[in-house]
Amino acid sequence: MNKRDILQMSLVNMLRRKARTFLTVTGVIIGTSSIVVMMSLGMAIDKTYQEQLGRMGSLNIIEVYPFAPYIEGRTSYSSNEVRLDDQTVQQFKAIPGVEAVMPLKSTYMRVVAGRMVADMSVIGIQPELLEAFDFEIEQGRLLQPGDKEAIIFGKYVTNFFYNPRLSPEQRWSGGSGQPQVDLLSNNLLITSDLFYGERRRSSDTGNDSKPPQPHEAKGVGMLKESGTEKDYQAYMNLTALEEIIKADERYQRSQSQDRTSGRSLQQSGYEQVKVKVADIEQVENVQEQIRNLGFESHSLLDMLNSMKEYSRTLQAILGGIGAVSLLVAAIGITNTMVMSIYERTREIGVMKVLGADLKDIGRMFLLEAGLIGFLGGGLGIAFSYLVSFLLNHLSAGFMGGMMGGTPGQISIITPLLAIGAMAFATLIGLIAGYLPARRAMHLSALDALRTDI
Repeated sequence: MNKRDILQMSLVNMLRRKARTFLTVTGVIIGTSSIVVMMSLGMAIDKTYQEQLGRMGSLNIIEVYPFAPYIEGRTSYSSNEVRLDDQTVQQFKAIPGVEAVMPLKSTYMRVVAGRMVADMSVIGIQPELLEAFDFEIEQGRLLQPGDKEAIIFGKYVTNFFYNPRLSPEQRWSGGSGQPQVDLLSNNLLITSDLFYGERRRSSDTGNDSKPPQPHEAKGVGMLKESGTEKDYQAYMNLTALEEIIKADERYQRSQSQDRTSGRSLQQSGYEQVKVKVADIEQVENVQEQIRNLGFESHSLLDMLNSMKEYSRTLQAILGGIGAVSLLVAAIGITNTMVMSIYERTREIGVMKVLGADLKDIGRMFLLEAGLIGFLGGGLGIAFSYLVSFLLNHLSAGFMGGMMGGTPGQISIITPLLAIGAMAFATLIGLIAGYLPARRAMHLSALDALRTDI
C-alpha cells in the first residue's frame, strides 16, 4: 500500500463510525481548549505585569543607595565604607556594560509662585544625563549644563500649589481643588523655610531667629507623565542645588541655630545614584558587582523576575489542570482504536493474507489516531479563540462599565501557543494509538480470518 491508500483507508474507517469518532474528537477538543485557555490566562497575567513595570520605568536602570543592611561574611559595617561620592561614581562607570551613571541629591523645599506655594522634593541632577535616563519634556525644555536657577517640574506638581493666606476651605482656588499655576511664566522662589508665605508665629521657628532667604528660580519645562515619582518632583542642576544647600547652612550657622538638618551628611555624598546598563541582559551582572562593593541596589528587573517566576508557576498549574482533560481524551482515543481493531479483525486478516506489509497496517491505525488528535486539536484551538474572545469582551464590559477602569485582556493566545497545542494534541493521538497499532500488526492472520466479528 502506498501512502495515499493508507490515508484513504484511515479516513474511511473514521467515517464508518461517525458517532464514535465525533465523541472521541469532542474529547480532544475539550482537552485542547482547556489547556490553551488555562495557559492564555497565565500569559495575560504575565503581560499585565510587564506593562505595569514598563509604566513604572526602564528595566535597565539600577538604583543604588549608600547603605547595605547585610553583607555576607560581615557582622557589622560602617556607613563610611559605603559612601556614594564622586569616586564611587567613577567605580560604577568602570563596570563593564554600564552606559551612564547619574548621582542624585535631594532636599525638601517650598516653591513659591506669586501667592501660591507648594512643598515638594527638589532633586539635583546632571542636566547632560537627562535624556539617557528617559526624561521627556512635554512643555518648555530640559535642563542644560549651564543652567543655574532653572527648574523642570513633574506632570502633577501643579496640584500641590495652594494659597496659604486663605482659609483651608478656600485655599484650593475657591474650592475647585486644581489651582491654576503657570510655572513656566511666573517668577519663582525656592526656600527651605516651609512656613514662607504664611502668617508666621514665633512658635513655628521655636525662637526669634530669621528664616533663610529664598532663592530666585525659573521654571523652564514640564515633564511628560511617566507614572513614576518623576510626576511629583522638581529637578534642577546638581551644582546649583548644592550651592543653595550650602548657603542655607551657612546662614543657619550665622544665626547660631543648633540644628541637625541632615544636609551635612548630604554634602559628604549622594543620596542615590542611578546606573543605566546598555543591555538588559547585563543588568543582573552589573547589579551583583555593585552589591559586592557594599551598596544596596535594586531594579525593576528584580520585580519582573519575581513576577515571571510566579507567572510560570501559575501557568504550570493552570496547564496541568487543562492537561487532565486531554489525558481523558487520550484514553478515549485508545479505547476507540482498540474497538476499531476488534471490529476490523477479519479485515486485518484479509490484508495480511493478501500480502500487506505489517508496517503499513500499523501506520494505518497510527495515522487514524493521529488524525483524531490533529482534528480535535485544530477544532480545540478554534474553540479556544472563541472562549478567549468572550472572556476579553466580558472583562472589558465589566472593567469599563461597572468599575470605570481601563479594559484589558485577561486571555491572550499567541500563535506559538496555538501551534504548540495543536502539535501536542496530535502527539497525544499518536501516543494513544501506538499500542493498538502494534496489536493490529501482531494479530495472527489465521485467527483473524476465523473471527466471527
